Amino acid sequence: MPRLRVIFLDQAAASGGYNVVLWADVPVARQSFYANAAATSAWLGAQAADNTALQNGSVVEQVTPHVFPPGTNISQIESYLQNQWQNFQDHITNYNPWLHYGSTWDGTTWNLVTNG
Repeated sequence: MPRLRVIFLDQAAASGGYNVVLWADVPVARQSFYANAAATSAWLGAQAADNTALQNGSVVEQVTPHVFPPGTNISQIESYLQNQWQNFQDHITNYNPWLHYGSTWDGTTWNLVTNG
C-alpha cells in the first residue's frame, strides 16, 4: 500500500486549481507491467522507499490538475480529492488489459496465462 494517497503539488492561481499526485496500490500479479526502473515521483518530498515502490511497480502515480469553483473551501476540496483517489485506486485494481498477456500457441497447444 502506498505510504500516502493524495499529495498537493502547486496551486494554479489563474484557474483556482491544484496539481495533485495520487498514489495507488497495484495488484501483485500486475506489478511487472507498471515497473519502471527510472520512475521517480513528481513530488519532491517523496522518500527513497516511495520511489522504489514506483520503480518496482507496487505503486503507481498519477499527476492531475483539478480546478474548483471560486469559494470552494478546503474541506470540500479534500473530500473531492479523497473520492478522486478512490476512483483511481478502483481503476488500477479493476483495469487489467494484461489478463492473458504472454499466452502462446505453438501450432498444437495453447499455453494460456492468466495475470490476475
